[in-house]
Amino acid sequence: MVPPVIGAGDVVPVLPGMDVWDMWPLARRDGMTVDIAGATLWFALAAPRYPDPIERHGHARIHLLILRDGTWHDGGPVFQNGFAPGSRDWSGSAILDEDSGRVTLFFTAAGRAGEARLTVEQRLFKTSGMLDRSGAYPCIVQWSAPYEFVVSDDRIYTLVNQAEGVPGELKAFRDPGYFRDPTDGNEYVLFAASYKPSSHKNNGMIGIARSEDRSMMRWTLLDPLITADGVCNELERPHAVSYRGQYYVFWSTQASVFEQGGPVGPTGLYGMVAPSLFGPYRPINGSGLVLANPPSEPTQAYSWWVMGDLSVTSFVDYWGLRGRKLANHPELARSQFGGVPAPFLQLRLDGDRAWLEG
Repeated sequence: MVPPVIGAGDVVPVLPGMDVWDMWPLARRDGMTVDIAGATLWFALAAPRYPDPIERHGHARIHLLILRDGTWHDGGPVFQNGFAPGSRDWSGSAILDEDSGRVTLFFTAAGRAGEARLTVEQRLFKTSGMLDRSGAYPCIVQWSAPYEFVVSDDRIYTLVNQAEGVPGELKAFRDPGYFRDPTDGNEYVLFAASYKPSSHKNNGMIGIARSEDRSMMRWTLLDPLITADGVCNELERPHAVSYRGQYYVFWSTQASVFEQGGPVGPTGLYGMVAPSLFGPYRPINGSGLVLANPPSEPTQAYSWWVMGDLSVTSFVDYWGLRGRKLANHPELARSQFGGVPAPFLQLRLDGDRAWLEG
């Protein structure tokens, strides 16, 4: 379950002067990517190319990309300046109602708009707009006022309102991923969360909330779907896929966020499978590891997202290190950070087994 090594020919900028990472497509409610006259619409986090790529997290905004005939086109920032409730935007998901043309975007607001000093507060918001096909490229217009649709209970789910935090050690209440259960039509969001009652430093889990109306304005926060208390700190960008009667939940994790002294996995895409959305879950491939970066380039890609057709997107992270460590070679941080979409992969699933095509 190891993809090919990423080379220089794979690192093709899509937004001049900007880094692009965490990506998700405009999808139908069934999880299939929407095709608009041969084009697909993508949301991605983007920020200017700072000397230290880590700085991008403090300046992230959601950008629209259009993929047509294998070429990426710039759709511009999704929101106008001053529209978003956070000091920056973090990851989410998006769906299209094909009858009305209305797009619903779920996203994470990090910090507060106008804050003098960036905080790591995380809140879950949604907004909706209309798909406009009249121009050379499709776009989304007339966004509604952002609405905080799910709020932490500060009991099971950690309330993430801290002022400061270190990447890899942050607690989570972010990354809402939409899912409609084909069995009963109920609509949910999965999200990265942290288990508040835990005595462990690493207490990541996958949270879930259910919509109680068709307008998706009323939501009920449910018990966590999957927990990794005492094992791993971050189960990032969780999302669910229904395939051949089984329910698959996927997430991304980095090697650095596992509990010391316990089982440690590589940076990769992980997942579990169950006969229903609420379990019981068993790890895919026996270990939960769906795919990992090549051992020769363990940080070449990150933030995988599995679409309804089992194609997989991610972004190019630190590539071409050839065994060198950034801690020993900080001068490589800028030159070897990709900040572009990674080559697509194709996943295959059979029960609790998963493998890459080709």
